[in-house]
Amino acid sequence: MERRTTSWFSPNLQMEMPLVAYGHAGQTLLMLPTAAADYLEYERFYLVDAIKPFIDAGRIRAYSINSVNRYSLLNEQMPPKLKAELLTRYDRYIVDEVLPLIRHENRADARPITTGASLGAFLAANEYFKHPDLFRGVIAMSGGYDIRSYLNGFYDDNVYFNNPVDYLSNLSDEHYLPILQRADSIYILSGQGAYEDPKRSQQLSDILKSKRIPHTLDLWGADVNHDWPWWRKMLPHVLGKTVG
Repeated sequence: MERRTTSWFSPNLQMEMPLVAYGHAGQTLLMLPTAAADYLEYERFYLVDAIKPFIDAGRIRAYSINSVNRYSLLNEQMPPKLKAELLTRYDRYIVDEVLPLIRHENRADARPITTGASLGAFLAANEYFKHPDLFRGVIAMSGGYDIRSYLNGFYDDNVYFNNPVDYLSNLSDEHYLPILQRADSIYILSGQGAYEDPKRSQQLSDILKSKRIPHTLDLWGADVNHDWPWWRKMLPHVLGKTVG
């Protein structure tokens, strides 16, 4: 399996942002880490190993990046206004910096599928639903899609436009809504065991249904916990459906 790391100082985030790429060809996959973790988390917890057959076969080329959660949503010292602003800057980092690199190394019109688990599922869903013209789909595992609990009642445009349950509920845009209504790769997964909250996935699914956006809501059993062994099963399960 080809593996390459790189790093640069992000103009949007004003910090060094590393990235790791796995594979040589195939559908591009953008992996966003859980909680306050880093770009190597999915490798350390063997999720990359779980999808290695797809990578080795040239069906997937995966990119994993850092998040800003430790500075934003999970930073209790950060004022809520700056938490939300940093999420917007993170979105610009992905669109203006990461996506051009992916397209340079693959097809010029490459549309990655975003994926993540736990808080990474929120990041993956937010990125896809904000830019369905730039990304092909999302595989969101064990996530929540309403960030207001992190913000102590603060609300502004940066909160709204980074809160999928809000902006999707109101979506009527004549450009983005038709693109979403033609989607073929939206997967929302959750277990129903320890530390899982399937109601959060159901909430997102209900919103998508109300907008006639095709998707798969896949709720696994009561024995399926909020933990790595299950995410290592979920991601290859979905990739088998999306990339063959």
